[in-house]
Amino acid sequence: MKASITKQCMGDRNCNKLCPEVFEYDEGQLLSIVKFDEIPKHLEGIVRRAAAECGANAIVIEE
Repeated sequence: MKASITKQCMGDRNCNKLCPEVFEYDEGQLLSIVKFDEIPKHLEGIVRRAAAECGANAIVIEE
């Protein structure tokens, strides 16, 4: 599974709080970024939850 963040990111950092192992806030771009090219299997569930809870629908998941 892969995840990415679109430019729709509002920078509220909810995904960073929910899953800091995968998401990181980029102060220069003022949006969150994904730390991995491929999401580790044991973190897939929490990444799906972060995508579902993203108010801007900015987290895109590719299976």
